[in-house]
Amino acid sequence: MTDTTPLQVPPARPDDEYLMRDPTAHPPAYAPGYKTSALRSPRNSLISLGQTLSEVTAPSFSADELGPLDGDLIRNYAKSGLPVGERTIVHGYVRDQLGRPVKNALVEVWQANASGRYRHKKDQYLGALDPNFGGCGRVLTDEHGHYVFRTIKPGPYPWRNRINDWRPAHIHFGLSGNGWAQRLITQMYFEGDPLIATCPIIRTIPDEEQIRGLIAQLDMGATVPLDSRAFRFDIVLRGQRATWFENVLQGEQ
Repeated sequence: MTDTTPLQVPPARPDDEYLMRDPTAHPPAYAPGYKTSALRSPRNSLISLGQTLSEVTAPSFSADELGPLDGDLIRNYAKSGLPVGERTIVHGYVRDQLGRPVKNALVEVWQANASGRYRHKKDQYLGALDPNFGGCGRVLTDEHGHYVFRTIKPGPYPWRNRINDWRPAHIHFGLSGNGWAQRLITQMYFEGDPLIATCPIIRTIPDEEQIRGLIAQLDMGATVPLDSRAFRFDIVLRGQRATWFENVLQGEQ
């Protein structure tokens, strides 16, 4: 009989370099279908640089730097009442490519309100501004890499790409991990949204599996009855290099 245990991943050292990105999993630098990105898209081949302290280190954050309502977008801007819209919980795990939890990562989020309008002076969409919704917040991951925040489900909105393009409902994420090489800006979408299939930004991603990874799944187990629905959105950041080893005891019985 052969007894085999799973591969074990040793903890990363602070000065370990990060794994290279897989370019096939990311949108191309130049995507003409996403018209507003064309003028700022690099056309030349990227230059590969070695990683130094400026890539393998990053600022560290502590809970006392965050306010008590930073992770509650329902209440952190409320003035004369509660915001309008679907009360929603978003939670998930932040891990690296080797499955290790990314502890104490800063997760920042920003979004439109339930009518699809951002609280920004340049957003002139006719959707109503909600006086009780600011649309931004931040949380830290715990020792298991878990995060959670509460918000209002954002609405879709039209944008001037083609004559009738609409953005699906989405939440912007900005993550700061253990090193600047783990810095990630991304967007989260909601399961079942029919606008996902037609969004020119999403369609720049060549890998359908990567697109599915941007779609949060309804999580009825985390809902609050008669209050809030919940969606789970797990995030993978770049992993630090580590020497894989296999603890295998083989023998015949």
